[in-house]
Amino acid sequence: MSVSVLYMSMSLDGYIAGPHDEPGNPGGDDFMRLHDWFVSDAGNFVRPDGPAAELFDEFHNHGAVLAGRRTVEQVDHWGGDHSGVPIFVPSHRPPGPTVANYPMVTYVNDGIESAMAQAKAAAGDRHVLVHGAYTAQRALEAGVLDELQIHQIPVLFGSGRRMFDVLPSRIELDIVRVIDTPAATHLRYRVLR
Repeated sequence: MSVSVLYMSMSLDGYIAGPHDEPGNPGGDDFMRLHDWFVSDAGNFVRPDGPAAELFDEFHNHGAVLAGRRTVEQVDHWGGDHSGVPIFVPSHRPPGPTVANYPMVTYVNDGIESAMAQAKAAAGDRHVLVHGAYTAQRALEAGVLDELQIHQIPVLFGSGRRMFDVLPSRIELDIVRVIDTPAATHLRYRVLR
């Protein structure tokens, strides 16, 4: 059975994007600082050395992606290809015209629960990679987000877009794993229900 996992790099003060996060500046100012632990100076994803390599491999072993509309539109749906797996986008509005060029992208308009069910079915025995703060918050609220993999980066952004600004109530978590590296502390949590 597939599990849904939010993978998110986050500053110590809870920011997942810097100031001025907008379509012309996806992730905001200094966004790449949150991803230094697995991005080279040339901007390419690279498998880190040491214990973080396991996390990199896990991240790339997903069977489907569930991502928020704002996230996918800022990156033009990853050109319709996120590691060759289906991409599901929960949204109350129909997709823009460019989506017609991306057969792996499906907009789901009947709620986060339906979008997650479709993503899990498509993922099979692999996990569903969850992207986007708003979508993750809605998935937590609906009880369909299973785990959180937070890459805590040793930096204070001071402003930008926070990960957990709007939650309907307290959510209890169980610590599954902690991997400490010089570039980040990688925290894996299971959502308790």
